[in-house]
Amino acid sequence: MASPVAARPARASTRGGALDLLRLLASLLIVVYHYGAEGPMRIERFGQVFSRGFLATDFFLMLSGYVLGRAYGASTLTGRISHGRFWVRRVGRVWPGHLIVLVMMAGLVLALNALGTDAHKPSRFAWDQLPVQALLVHAWGFNSDGWNLPSWSLSALVVCYAVFPWLWRAADKVRHPWILPLIGALAFVACEVLARLVFDHALSDLQFRFGVVRALPLFILGVCLARAVEMNWPSEKAARALLVAGCGLLAVMQPLDRYALPDELIFDIPCLIAIAAIVLGAGRLPVKHPRAWIEEGAKLSFALFITHILVGVIYWSAVHKLIETVPIGIGWQWLMWLASFPIAMGAAWLFHTYVDQPLQDRLAPWLRGRR
Repeated sequence: MASPVAARPARASTRGGALDLLRLLASLLIVVYHYGAEGPMRIERFGQVFSRGFLATDFFLMLSGYVLGRAYGASTLTGRISHGRFWVRRVGRVWPGHLIVLVMMAGLVLALNALGTDAHKPSRFAWDQLPVQALLVHAWGFNSDGWNLPSWSLSALVVCYAVFPWLWRAADKVRHPWILPLIGALAFVACEVLARLVFDHALSDLQFRFGVVRALPLFILGVCLARAVEMNWPSEKAARALLVAGCGLLAVMQPLDRYALPDELIFDIPCLIAIAAIVLGAGRLPVKHPRAWIEEGAKLSFALFITHILVGVIYWSAVHKLIETVPIGIGWQWLMWLASFPIAMGAAWLFHTYVDQPLQDRLAPWLRGRR
């Protein structure tokens, strides 16, 4: 019988590598998905991949568990950071920026209403849904499908942060690293069965108000992968193979029509395996040549994630009003659609540089428990 693998510190991770690049690309895919219906025609006509925003969300949720495991796993075991302090720090990272964007959205809607017009897609802005979204509890069973739509994942992650220390301690008790991905896979299967029995939907198709059910197994899988990498598993050669195979499998799956298959799992399971292989492979490989632009792009991913809906409301309200007023050719309409992406990136940079980062710098002493 093989002897257990000793848990020894893995090589220190470095920013500016494959995981940072994938994080940036995933955030861009989410923006493309949310802006896809605003062009002259829906862009999924050009390829099924443009309707797969949920895969980018799955990657983010799994990566969140992985990154927290690598960054905070050792601290939670040694007691250098308490359970409560860890939760406060993580919530303090996401909630202030989310709240500021939500206040800006509410102010925009009020201003447009005062001018006698509606925001783009006004049905998204129901005032009775604003409080639960402001409190970041709208993925805990509360109905809120509007306002800053993708923030349901932040609400779900608040619960994941609360259980992370227990998850990491449990993962630390596993002595064979190859068992950890299997444990994560079992967590996903259990939640998939729960989603079908209780909610009559595949896990990826759950309503946003049940986001905790969707997010938790992906977060657990990310934690399991992080613990395996901490144990120096797999080898670097195997990690390269996993990264290439994961990217290849994910690319092969994209031309398929998910809803034309006998069951969504025929599409979802291979994609989940591919994403897990990418996270495990890219996370295990050392970053030998870090790129500053990749690191900076990854830092913008959170700001892009929480601001692009607000930017879209402003931009598309103006664009569609212009198209209704002035005859504009199809070519110019496509150019205006393409222009939305650098505008969204620029707005994310402004928010990150002048709002979110200064706010985090100011809050840091309180979040770390010292003033």
